[in-house]
Amino acid sequence: MAEPTTETLPPLPVGDATLRDKHLLGLPAGVEHYEVEVLAASRFRNVRWEVTGAEAATRTGLVPAVTAALGIRAVKASARALRLGRAATLVGPWATTAEDAVAVGLPASTTVVWVLDCPVERGEKPWPGGDRDGLKRAFPDGMPVRGEERYLQWLVAVARRLRGAIRTSTGAVLTPDPDAATDLTVLADHWVEPAEVLEVVQRVHAGAYLSEPDADGWRGPSSGVGRDSQGAVGGSPEAGGSGLRAALEEHGVADEDERRRLYAEAAAFDEHMLQNPPPSEGFGVLVDLGVDGMLAVEVAAAEPQLLPPLIAELPWAADGVVAYRVRWEPFSIEEIEAEKPSFEHRVARSRSAPKIQAIAKAVHGLVGGEIADEADFLVHPDDL
Repeated sequence: MAEPTTETLPPLPVGDATLRDKHLLGLPAGVEHYEVEVLAASRFRNVRWEVTGAEAATRTGLVPAVTAALGIRAVKASARALRLGRAATLVGPWATTAEDAVAVGLPASTTVVWVLDCPVERGEKPWPGGDRDGLKRAFPDGMPVRGEERYLQWLVAVARRLRGAIRTSTGAVLTPDPDAATDLTVLADHWVEPAEVLEVVQRVHAGAYLSEPDADGWRGPSSGVGRDSQGAVGGSPEAGGSGLRAALEEHGVADEDERRRLYAEAAAFDEHMLQNPPPSEGFGVLVDLGVDGMLAVEVAAAEPQLLPPLIAELPWAADGVVAYRVRWEPFSIEEIEAEKPSFEHRVARSRSAPKIQAIAKAVHGLVGGEIADEADFLVHPDDL
């Protein structure tokens, strides 16, 4: 961890009228400035500092971040522009007093402000439904779209991670609940068999069990399909039922012998697949929490284009990444997207979150790699 900086930050220009048209990120005391840079690199590629004045120190790029805790160094604190994308920068950090923070619409606990400078891109009015981040409340006349939506959603994720707040250009104040983001994902370079993952999860919660296919599901073709009266392949297509016969007739297969041949091929293929099922491409482990809902560990290959940039650039991720997602599913799913969920939901969430963290930490101990939160920000295992 880098040493806290003692450099005096430039004061927030409260009198600047252009601040009213910007999205502001307010952070409390104790948040290091380099943390914002790391979170930017976790979401956007080619993040870099740009010189905005004589006081700004020249910096050409980021130090490669090997993990969430190593390979990151503090930078000289000054009001500079952090380039997020072609048309977006985050300017800061600016120091502010409690009075000035309130004057621009941020909580009095704010000590540092960052200013998001990006094009205004608005779409239709918000649709009814969940609004966990409060964005529908903040933009009743038209939701941010394209670039503005992407950068504003990142700003909300940063505020949630660093316990800050956002004052949008519409004047609304968003204070994302840090406890609302419970799910974690372990990203590793190799696959572990279901029994091994189950054993690890059961150390945290003895009631964990593998998610199995429905016992009443399809188990192959009906008896007699594609076979004759002696049981040999090539029987009457009528044995498969009128549905199969109608389907073949609908596709122009009127010849009885041709239908019989197609039935035989289908039956042989079904039998082969039942006896030689393809290897599993994913599996799940479930934990029943009773009144608190369910926990699920979902294991599958991660889509390369969806990986956090900090992970995608690591050498071990070049040959593919397996995602071990640990998520909570409450009884009332809609409460997850509520900006102010019920007391019962918050209680259930508070009891489930430590289990999610313990399971993610245990899985990480088994497979290694990195742990990411819901916003794809890396989390050190020691912080769980």
